[in-house]
Amino acid sequence: MKRISILVLILCTCSVSAAWGQHSTSQACTGWSEFHRPDMTRMNPCEKVLNVNNVGSLELKWSYSSTSLGEFSAPAVANGVVYASQDGNMYALNASTGTLLWSYANGAAVFSSPAVANGVVYVGSVDDNVYALNASTGALLWSYTTGNQVYSSPTVANGVVYVGSWDGNVYALDASTGALLWRYTTGGVVLPSPAVANGVVYVGSDKLYALNASTGAILWSYTTGDVDSSAAVANGVVYVGGGNTVYALKASTGALLWSYPTGDVVISSPAVANGVVYVGSWDKNVYALNARTGHKLWSYPTGDLVYSSPAVANGVVYGGTYDGKLYALNARTGAKLWGKGARDNQLYSSPAVTNGMVYFGSGYYAATFYAFGLP
Repeated sequence: MKRISILVLILCTCSVSAAWGQHSTSQACTGWSEFHRPDMTRMNPCEKVLNVNNVGSLELKWSYSSTSLGEFSAPAVANGVVYASQDGNMYALNASTGTLLWSYANGAAVFSSPAVANGVVYVGSVDDNVYALNASTGALLWSYTTGNQVYSSPTVANGVVYVGSWDGNVYALDASTGALLWRYTTGGVVLPSPAVANGVVYVGSDKLYALNASTGAILWSYTTGDVDSSAAVANGVVYVGGGNTVYALKASTGALLWSYPTGDVVISSPAVANGVVYVGSWDKNVYALNARTGHKLWSYPTGDLVYSSPAVANGVVYGGTYDGKLYALNARTGAKLWGKGARDNQLYSSPAVTNGMVYFGSGYYAATFYAFGLP
């Protein structure tokens, strides 16, 4: 795969990824504060409103549009605010109404998905910088310049921001000041969001790397080919897409546990919930794999390329396709429960599901951001 020619892969790997690990359970249940939680499992255990019985009634509650560069990254939702990046700006929107609260123009396209932690929004930009903005006002707190464009979405854990860059480096930055704590040089560009679990950073580049979260020292690496998918870590196992294959590796050693080949490239980042791995492929399918064995439980044919990374909440799998459709599938059976075509084609953005709402964006040359909820 020619990675540099596929700009939209950011949507799936980064349209990353909630610093849930820094909050109590009650606080975590208030939103979906980044592309994934630090462990990147991309599931919301706190969603109790939407379920397999009512998700078919979802309807549009509001939308927010721009006429410039499209919607690529995934939204973050925290404290009643949706944070989304499109057309080179960072937007904060009222989660209930879509009313614009503030915007921040960094002067270049933003493919990175925002992460929100402790009142701060962190996001990368193709102007080579990582930005930290006041979540209430949008005021710039600090910025850090890497050696190239930042498509990777930041992951925030234990007061540290972990992020990758096209310069081939993984960066660990002090979340309060932006000061560099450590940097690790991989063998290729770093597009995915880092996953952080049990003191280890798992991140893909030319291969999958496991780094000490405190020092950046390498613990192990596993060669899968180019890794554009963000890894997910659950129950001592790392799940990641590489090439056209989904891999399960032992988190402590990198030993291969199983692999499952799809019919085309896996850019979509896996979601892991209740012993099942959910992931999309360019072969136009969404797959559900047994997390322990890799055995296929079901697949759903969407009809177009799956860039978007699935989100799982309360027995429902949500995901989008290149033809602009968002699907809700029964997590146990794969049966379609709901589907909606967006106004714009090319749905790269991965959905966020929280508090009975589904948020996502679509479009390439122009963008629309959508919020769906029950009547």
